[in-house]
Amino acid sequence: MSLLKRKPEALLQEERQLLGDLREVLLQAGVDADARRTLEESILQLDDFFLIVVVGEFNAGKSALINALLGERVLAEGVTPTTTQVNILRYGEAHAQKPLGEHLLEITAPVDLLRDLSIVDTPGTNAIVREHELITAKFAPRADLVLFVTSADRPFSESERAFMEKLRAWGKKIVLVVNKADLLEQPEDLQKVVAFVQENARRLLDVEPEVFPVSAKLALRAKQGERPLWEASRFEALERYISETLDQTERIRLKLLNPLGVGERLARQQAETLKKELQVLEGDLEVIERVERQLEEYKADMQRGFELRMAEIDNILLEMEQRARNYFEETIRLGRVIDLFNKKRLREEFQQQVIGDVPQQIEAKVEKLIDWLVETDLRQWQAVHEHLAQHREKYAGQMLEAPSGFRYDRDRLVESVGRRAKEVISRYDKEKEARTLAEGTQAAVAAAAALEVGAIGLGAIITAIATTMTADITGIAAASFVAVLGLFVIPARRKQATAEMHRKVSHLRHSLSTTLRGQFEETMQANMAEIQEAMAPYARFVRAEHKRASGLYQALNDLLSRMEQLKARVARL
Repeated sequence: MSLLKRKPEALLQEERQLLGDLREVLLQAGVDADARRTLEESILQLDDFFLIVVVGEFNAGKSALINALLGERVLAEGVTPTTTQVNILRYGEAHAQKPLGEHLLEITAPVDLLRDLSIVDTPGTNAIVREHELITAKFAPRADLVLFVTSADRPFSESERAFMEKLRAWGKKIVLVVNKADLLEQPEDLQKVVAFVQENARRLLDVEPEVFPVSAKLALRAKQGERPLWEASRFEALERYISETLDQTERIRLKLLNPLGVGERLARQQAETLKKELQVLEGDLEVIERVERQLEEYKADMQRGFELRMAEIDNILLEMEQRARNYFEETIRLGRVIDLFNKKRLREEFQQQVIGDVPQQIEAKVEKLIDWLVETDLRQWQAVHEHLAQHREKYAGQMLEAPSGFRYDRDRLVESVGRRAKEVISRYDKEKEARTLAEGTQAAVAAAAALEVGAIGLGAIITAIATTMTADITGIAAASFVAVLGLFVIPARRKQATAEMHRKVSHLRHSLSTTLRGQFEETMQANMAEIQEAMAPYARFVRAEHKRASGLYQALNDLLSRMEQLKARVARL
């Protein structure tokens, strides 16, 4: 008969709901199927009999202990590993065996003790066949109570310590049995062994454990007719504990606590995994935000740098315009009226005194601007590459327990951005980039001035523009021959020449500014878009994963809090 009918229904339903919620969160978190199956089996165990699982090293006498509890030799005993699978002992009207699955055998026997509980015999934790230990480790989470059997002649071995730590992680109620007590002839020797086991178990479990020294061999012989051996077996205390201390209420309490312990362990494990994921993802977010801030700073710095360089070009043209004003003041006056008729001389003077090496100066400034733009773009890619390299190094070796899918996707995307940055840097041809920008600028300036452009530089284009400017200005100046008709004509012509020069210079400044600004904006946008495009898959993944992991981490912590509250209520039963 199941214990279900005797359990507090409200607590049972609440626990089912809580563990069901946990199962859903673990599924969303990508917890492996084995871990989820462990939780599901522990939930199903709520409907089964109270389950005592017997564990320990082979030859510690686990099977002998179970036989002594049952009062008959139901299980085989021996000095070699005799249990190669998990044996579940249940009540039955006759002795029988039935396979329940791979490595799982149900054994029935008409023993009263089995009417209210089931006992599980497991392979040795230090068996030569490694699979036997794995079977035991896999089945242990289903236990409501663990009888941990150690041998008096080799108590609490290293493998037993390690296995007990695993059991502790599952939140199991553990009772220690020191078997083969009859091997120690002196009472003080047995007391030392019990004290040794108690002290070590206390350190491992953080609680004062129950320890029962027994001789299972003598107990079975006593039950089978050799009654004088009963006292020497020390078995009565263990049986009293199982029958009285583990009364109905205590069994219900342990039955309810068992799945909560399993759920708590799985939840904490996954919360720790998610915490590591979040630490890495927060580092990723910092890198992404740093790159984005850098791009904004890069854009602002580039804008400031461009304006400074444009101001230098403007100054060259403004200085030329000022020289033109001075030239007109000196040239277009009554004292030089005869010179105004010599257009060739005027043109040569204008080109020499006003224009001078302006085309070469502007071309040099534009070349420097283009070189600066190309160099800065390259440095930005180098900065992205360095940030990612430092980030990969910082988190190298972390998240070893993280789900392989998450780690693979993240590493692949980080590597993708780093590889893209490295490729851009390695194939970046500064001369080619500068030449492309220069040719575009030349073509745009020439188009704005309605000039044909071939294999000539920007300076030659500006020279051509300046030459037409010279023709216009000298034409205005030469027209001053009408000065003989009145003294007011010369000042008017000088004013006209100055205004026309201002218009021409303004037009040239506007053409250069518009062209260079257009080239600058286009290059800037292309550079930023290329970096953003490289970062986009990585950024999308990181932000989505951070949102997912944060939500799951919070959900698990909420569930852990609910489990703690429920455990406290169960403990008060």
